[in-house]
Amino acid sequence: MIVITNPLPVINEIDTIHSLFENGLELLHIRKPDFSETETNAFLSEIKSDFRQQLVLHSHHQLASAAGIHRIHFTEKARIETSEKSLKIWQKNGFSLSTSIHQMIDFEELSTVFAYAFFGPVFESISKPKYISNIDFVKELEQRKNNETSLVALGGITYDKIKTALKYGFDDVALLGTIWNSNHSIENFKLCQKIGLSY
Repeated sequence: MIVITNPLPVINEIDTIHSLFENGLELLHIRKPDFSETETNAFLSEIKSDFRQQLVLHSHHQLASAAGIHRIHFTEKARIETSEKSLKIWQKNGFSLSTSIHQMIDFEELSTVFAYAFFGPVFESISKPKYISNIDFVKELEQRKNNETSLVALGGITYDKIKTALKYGFDDVALLGTIWNSNHSIENFKLCQKIGLSY
């Protein structure tokens, strides 16, 4: 199961991140698009070194190695602007790569360097109310041909939507609003985790 940070600072954020990992979180995407390189570096330094290998860095990729991070994420824009050669160099240097897509045609054409891709919003977004896709995911995923890259559902993922997303054909889910827009972050994570493991 994957969790993405809130793009904005959150009260007790680092403590919550540590608690998530202590309760079995596999991967945490560090998505702070407005953070400078200095702010990103400071944020990363607060996270225990034991958990660094489970972090995925969305921006300021140049900080990854020194921080002990071996996973980086490319936004759709960054992916388009990055050459295949550059992507393969990251991979050759021991980095696991992920990206974001918004159409199945883009997923089908993805480079095999990407381990997985976020696709969303699948349901109405929690963090961005009224942000919803008009894509027929059942129809789209029935025609899926790319099985080299895992497809991760994003957007509006709550405990009662996980099985639906997996039945659509997604390989995994990513949580954002259900964690950070709640006063019960850890409880929500545990419930989602339980449902995901039971599927």
